[in-house]
Amino acid sequence: MTQNTNSYRGPVKAVLFDFMGTCLDWHSSVIAVLPSTLSQDVRSNFALEWRQAYFDANFLRQNAGKPPEDIGLTHRRVLDEVLEKHPDIKSLFTDEVKDRLVKAWHSQKAWPEVNDAIQELKGRGWEVFVHANGTTRLQLDIVRSSGLNFDMLFSSELLGCYKPAPENYLKVLDLLKLGPEQCVTVAAHAYDLRGAKAVGMRTVYVYRWTDDVLEVQEIIKGENDAYLNDMKDLADTIASL
Repeated sequence: MTQNTNSYRGPVKAVLFDFMGTCLDWHSSVIAVLPSTLSQDVRSNFALEWRQAYFDANFLRQNAGKPPEDIGLTHRRVLDEVLEKHPDIKSLFTDEVKDRLVKAWHSQKAWPEVNDAIQELKGRGWEVFVHANGTTRLQLDIVRSSGLNFDMLFSSELLGCYKPAPENYLKVLDLLKLGPEQCVTVAAHAYDLRGAKAVGMRTVYVYRWTDDVLEVQEIIKGENDAYLNDMKDLADTIASL
């Protein structure tokens, strides 16, 4: 774990978690329903490409000033766009396969250490929230499949805009009646933490091999208040900020 010094003052009241990637192993649920005739490496790389294309689609939509789109619609549209780049396997993706793939995002398991980390945070008196792009229905489904327990779920659908738009974070702060210095954002996405830090929140980056595949990790280490390889020491890390 690496940690940077900062000039924040006052106690932390709440911990806001990005969800997919940070808390959840989305990769396993997706590759499990990709065509079995594809090799493990091809399925893995395809899933990673689809995931990155989803992020790109969100950024384009946000930059165009459009409201959040239902995540299922985005996933299906982007899936078709990615398949256009892979004509050699496109025929394997029937409508039934595509439907299963989109539904797979609604059933995910947590990374092994996440539940214990969340329970320890709650045991120390911190409020814990999901704060993630996507829909409320998606978040409800994957809370159930993962077994994770949060005090509240904040989706981009509910907030009316995508992260990392400043108004997304500010809306959450207003709803929680907390100042940014009282909140820590935990995420495996550099863009998310840059948005949180821009409004004054403290930030903890958790490395996940499935996410931020285009980012330089050494740069990320210098941008955040702490950098972790997993969540095993998350509570102690937040306590030390």
